[in-house]
Amino acid sequence: MLRNLTFQVFLAAVVAVVLAHIYQTIAPEGTVFIEDTIALLKNAFLSLLKMLIAPMIFFSLIGGIISIGNVVRLRSLGGVTVLYYLTTTGFAILLALIAVFFVHPWTDYPPAMEGVSLEGSVRLLEPSSDSIIAVLGAMASLAFTNPFSALAQLNILGIVTNALLIGVAMVLVLKEDSPVFRFVEDVNHIIMQILKWVIRLLPIGIFAILFDFTIRLSADSGLGGSFLTQLLEFGLLVVVLTLIHGLVFLPLVAWITTGTSPVTLLRKIARPLMVAFSTSSSAATLPISMRTAEDDLGVNNSVSSFVLPLGATMNMDGTALFEAVAAIFLAYLYGIELSTVMMFTIFLMAMVASIGAPGMPSASMSGMQMVMLAVGIPLEAIAILLVIERPLDTIRTSINVEGDLIGCLVVDRFVNGEPSRVA
Repeated sequence: MLRNLTFQVFLAAVVAVVLAHIYQTIAPEGTVFIEDTIALLKNAFLSLLKMLIAPMIFFSLIGGIISIGNVVRLRSLGGVTVLYYLTTTGFAILLALIAVFFVHPWTDYPPAMEGVSLEGSVRLLEPSSDSIIAVLGAMASLAFTNPFSALAQLNILGIVTNALLIGVAMVLVLKEDSPVFRFVEDVNHIIMQILKWVIRLLPIGIFAILFDFTIRLSADSGLGGSFLTQLLEFGLLVVVLTLIHGLVFLPLVAWITTGTSPVTLLRKIARPLMVAFSTSSSAATLPISMRTAEDDLGVNNSVSSFVLPLGATMNMDGTALFEAVAAIFLAYLYGIELSTVMMFTIFLMAMVASIGAPGMPSASMSGMQMVMLAVGIPLEAIAILLVIERPLDTIRTSINVEGDLIGCLVVDRFVNGEPSRVA
């Protein structure tokens, strides 16, 4: 258990809060050495995250666009696959929008972090007025900018826009065997390896950030039970939304399109869902998913070998849902006011961030940074999510894998024109 990253993160969070209270009791005036050490660990970890944001967003989006381009070239197979991905992700976003506008249980308490300084955070959009035209004008000025300038200034909209334009141009202009495609793939592999190293440092970063958080909250606003209640309500809401998507909507899609009973379907795909739940990695579950699709669901090999690997990096319904709701939640905690247009912008950014996301544990951390920066939430707030994100990630990954397997059934039905062979 000591080698389990989820347990390590949870243990680091508990130890940080306990030691911070003990430290304040023993040394109420503070100790320069301890506080400087905590600041060093915190700033080093956040700097590592910032170092990866721009290249990760840029190259992962280009890689995602290249994949979509290659899919579309396959005509019927690619078209049905992309349509399925967009439909399921769109419904996940719709669920999240409903929750944000009509449920949002955390607003029953005052913003727990409103008294905490937002130093170093920069809000992406600062329109001169609240009109939609002003917001669109501010977005356009940020989006259409020099790619090198966008990367250097961490202009998220500029990075996304340039990545989309360059990716589409590459698909239209370059040949399928162009070495440029291989270069983008290799760069993504390199970035993912560095991300794995950073993820291994999560317990240290979480410890430093929460130790500092506890001291500041106790000094500024007091660490009451409302914050923990808000965090638990947020986690419960995400779990409910994810389960609605995975246990109601996705089986309903399979039933309507292929005639497969939801009970029979869930029984057939139980094994890969359990592997996804235990590993929190859709990529690690891929071999089990392919065997289940072919042996238990009767999906044609040409379909499963195409849909499942692509879905492991592109079909991230749960990730998009989590990141969008989490950004709204954090914005409320910090007392950051968001207009309706800004909320829709957050959901759009979350949807874009899910394209090309790596199928590995805590992969949503990279996309979460992108969404947080869009509304001026300080990156250190990611520690609040990472305490609860790991258990949520297990459920989210299971639903992502379920969506990929159901996608195999749907695509096989429409491409091959055969009825469901699920017994």
